[in-house]
Amino acid sequence: MDLTQPTKKVVARLVDAGKEYKAGDTVITALQASTVDLTSGELTLIIGPSGSGKTTLLSLIGCVLYPSYGEVWIDGVNVSKLDEKRLAGIRLEKIGFVFQKFNLIAPLTALENVMMPLILQGVPDKDAKKRAAAALEKVGMGDRMKNLSNDLSGGQQQRVAIARALVTDPEMVLCDEPTASLDIKSVGIVMKELRQLAMQGKAVAVVTHDTRLTPFADRIIYVIDGHISDQPIEEEIPKA
Repeated sequence: MDLTQPTKKVVARLVDAGKEYKAGDTVITALQASTVDLTSGELTLIIGPSGSGKTTLLSLIGCVLYPSYGEVWIDGVNVSKLDEKRLAGIRLEKIGFVFQKFNLIAPLTALENVMMPLILQGVPDKDAKKRAAAALEKVGMGDRMKNLSNDLSGGQQQRVAIARALVTDPEMVLCDEPTASLDIKSVGIVMKELRQLAMQGKAVAVVTHDTRLTPFADRIIYVIDGHISDQPIEEEIPKA
């Protein structure tokens, strides 16, 4: 039996990357210039209050947003100035997303939902069905393949969403508040599954404001007011 650990590598890298928005004459900085790596084999928590910039950070890493300045590298490719078509290809091939609201398609079964990324890649239906079934088995949902998403509990929907994120075998899995609407038992199940993915060599990043998740993390990035740090950032309390 081969017990060697997968070789770690930098899957995503931000170099002085930040994001600004203009509202009339006002410039709003959602994320200050930030340099950070996501490494294979690690589960990274991105913790911060609402509006702190943590989802903006995840969106830059996930190639959903272009940086206003700086660079974003995915698997050795500078994606900062790629056109939308090439960027969409990188998202499809390299990144699995697990959304807070699951984003399952209601009229489809669990199996059909998990097949969707493969269909978009042009994988034949027969192969897509086989791979989707294997992904559902991996997250303990093999007996719910034919269920519609509305017939599943919140925890079950989240596990289907994880299977959909994994089915293309991406190098990186990005999760936006994946446990926000789950009970404590489901939180433990989902986080153990994400932890297992990291142990198998994936780079896993989880945006959350829930400090109960910290025991599952290899690394924690704190975000507040658009600034990131490896140490908790104390909010300044205004003097009376």
